[in-house]
Amino acid sequence: MLELVNIHKTFNPGTINEKTALDGVNLKLENGDFVTVIGGNGAGKSTMLNAVAGVWPVDEGRIFIDGTDVTGLPDFKRADMIGRVFQDPMLGSAATMEIEENLALAYRRGRKRGLGWGVTRVEKKLYKEKLSELKLGLEDRMTAKVGLLSGGQRQALTLLMATLVKPKVLLLDEHTAALDPKTAEKVLEATDRVVNQNHLTTLMITHNMRDAIAHGNRLIMMNEGRIVLDIKGAKKKNLTVEDLLHQFAVVSGEEFASDKALLG
Repeated sequence: MLELVNIHKTFNPGTINEKTALDGVNLKLENGDFVTVIGGNGAGKSTMLNAVAGVWPVDEGRIFIDGTDVTGLPDFKRADMIGRVFQDPMLGSAATMEIEENLALAYRRGRKRGLGWGVTRVEKKLYKEKLSELKLGLEDRMTAKVGLLSGGQRQALTLLMATLVKPKVLLLDEHTAALDPKTAEKVLEATDRVVNQNHLTTLMITHNMRDAIAHGNRLIMMNEGRIVLDIKGAKKKNLTVEDLLHQFAVVSGEEFASDKALLG
C-alpha cells in the first residue's frame, strides 16, 4: 500500500547549515500495516512523513501509494489518498466552523463540489454515529464551534475527519504529543479502534517508546536519516523498552539519547 524506495532528502545543500534528513530510506507497508516510528530529534521521522505527504520534494528515490508513483505529485494532489493528523491540535480542523461542518468538508474530500445544502440529514446521522464511537460526547455537540473543544476532543475529531473517507494511507505525526497523559491515552484508544475497524494502513510517529511498543503490528526505529531497526510479529509483542534500547545500541554503535522518548 505504501513503498519508499531509496529516499534521500538534504536541506540547505552546499551551505554551512547542510543537513541530511533522509539517507537512502527503504520502507514497504502492506495493506493494513500499523507501523509506529520512533527515534531521537533529527532522526528523520517527520521528514519521512512529509515526504510521503508531498509537503516537499525528495532529492532522490521513488514513493508509491497503492502501486501509483506519487513522487512528483504535490501534497494537494495526494489529498484523496492520504489522511493526516498533526501534532498541533489546532491544525487539521476549522475553529470557527461547527463540528458537523468540519466533518462535511472531510466527507467531501476528493469529490466535486456543487450548490446544495451544507449538511444533509443522511450525513448528520452518519456523523452522529461516528462521533459516538469516539466516546467523548461530541455526538451531542454537533453544532458547537470546533474552537470551543479541548485539545484532546479536537485531536479526536481531526482523527475522525482524516478517516471518514477511508484513505489509502493514514499519517499520524506525534498526534498525542501536545496532550496530557490521560487525554493522550484516550486519543490513542480511539486511534487503535479507528485503525483496526477500517483496516487502515498507518504510519504513526511517536516520541514515547512505550506507546511505540504497545500500538501497531510493526515498529521501526530511525537514526541519522536511516531506518536502523524494523521489528514485527512476535518479536514486537514481546519487546520491552530495555530490549529496544539494547538493539538500538547494537545496530547504531551508540546509546539512544532522547530523554523525551525514554521518560514519555
